[in-house]
Amino acid sequence: MPVSPAYRPDPRLPGLGPEFADPVSAADFPQTILRYRNDRAARTVGLDTLTNAEWIAHFGRFEPLPGNLAEPLAQRYHGHQFRVYNPDLGDGRGFTFAQMREAGSDRLLDLGTKGSGQTPWSRQGDGRLTLKGGVREVLATSMLEALGVPTSRSFSLVETGEALERGDEPSPTRSAVLVRLSHSHIRFGTFQRQAFLQAPDRVEQLVDYVIQTYYPELGNAPDRAAALLEAVVGRAATLTASWMAAGFVHGVLNTDNMNITGESFDYGPYRFLPQNNPNFVAAYFDQSGLYSFGRQPEAVFWNLQQLAGCLGFIREDDEPLVEALNGFGAAYRNALAKAMLKRLGLKSRDAETDIAFIGGAFRTIAEGGEALRWEPFFFDWFCGDEARALASPRGEIYRSDAFAEFRAGVAAAGGERPERLAADYFRRAEPEEMLIGEIEAIWDRIAQDDDWSSFEAKLAAVEAARLAYSL
Repeated sequence: MPVSPAYRPDPRLPGLGPEFADPVSAADFPQTILRYRNDRAARTVGLDTLTNAEWIAHFGRFEPLPGNLAEPLAQRYHGHQFRVYNPDLGDGRGFTFAQMREAGSDRLLDLGTKGSGQTPWSRQGDGRLTLKGGVREVLATSMLEALGVPTSRSFSLVETGEALERGDEPSPTRSAVLVRLSHSHIRFGTFQRQAFLQAPDRVEQLVDYVIQTYYPELGNAPDRAAALLEAVVGRAATLTASWMAAGFVHGVLNTDNMNITGESFDYGPYRFLPQNNPNFVAAYFDQSGLYSFGRQPEAVFWNLQQLAGCLGFIREDDEPLVEALNGFGAAYRNALAKAMLKRLGLKSRDAETDIAFIGGAFRTIAEGGEALRWEPFFFDWFCGDEARALASPRGEIYRSDAFAEFRAGVAAAGGERPERLAADYFRRAEPEEMLIGEIEAIWDRIAQDDDWSSFEAKLAAVEAARLAYSL
């Protein structure tokens, strides 16, 4: 296969041993129709030179990549699901397919699947993914990346030709297999499983593996468990802040859906905010609002506490772990200020001033009510150009007394890299959004007429936004 010199396989996961993952095989799909390939992501790992036929062979039929995992591995983990512990989890419809180094950064990246067939952890499931679910995840990751969120990247989507029965949507429905590119698929729940099984030696092994593989700078830390927790706390704070700045609601912030490198992944019933509403939920089954927009920081902190509990299993003194956990609040506040300033394209002043300004900004957005949508607010004020904001369709809202303090704060901060406003994207009256109505409309055209034009057009438009924002 014509891989480029940038392709550097480095399969590390087998080194953890059989207690952490099971060798599996992909399903034999009746069809393999390529619907999406992410050549920009593929270029970073030297796989962009594959022909479409080779691409399908590897990401539809899952023939091993050269020098990589000889067979896919379904990872074992547990997790809290809506804060109820579930010891019957694991990769039930996916596996780790390959690991390789990223060009430029040298980070280890995983190619993991969703919908690739049954595994020992499928329970009663069929191991499949609906095509609609795959389309939704591609759209989610493209938008999140454009908005500066640390996220997995949708790498490939192949339609597989099976008719799936699903109780929560019209059935039968079309099927697909998704491949995602992510920094890690080691979850908080990976640690939880070993702690649940009373295996301190394997918890210790997992700490060593994660530090060596993902946090080598901690290799000489005198207290490796506490140092790792502190690093994960910092990454989780940054991730959570980026969700809030993007107006993103993940929907299922269970411990098996959080990884140790601080990337967002596995998108099910996600939503992007229409307006600023802390009570907005993504999942229809989240009737208590546990994972609502405004409660996401609380949910992430709770999950970090569960990870800390696992690390406490291998040490006598919990105080350093408590200290690491207690750093989440300050880390999150600072990260939120940075994320919001980045989204607004404004310069940072000092931490105290930034935090106060951003707190006021959230209140000011709420003052706009239903007339002020989340994404247009950031689009209008990008790089602090007040004249452009006042000339927007929302100019009258911004002229109100409720926005006076915000306008003064914007002027005091000043624009960061204001030359970005020269992009054609900022000549539009409205920005790209990813609201549920548009997602459903895109899917309807695919479902009814096999028309992929609106899907492809949306991805192209979001890519234009990503380049323009340059976050």
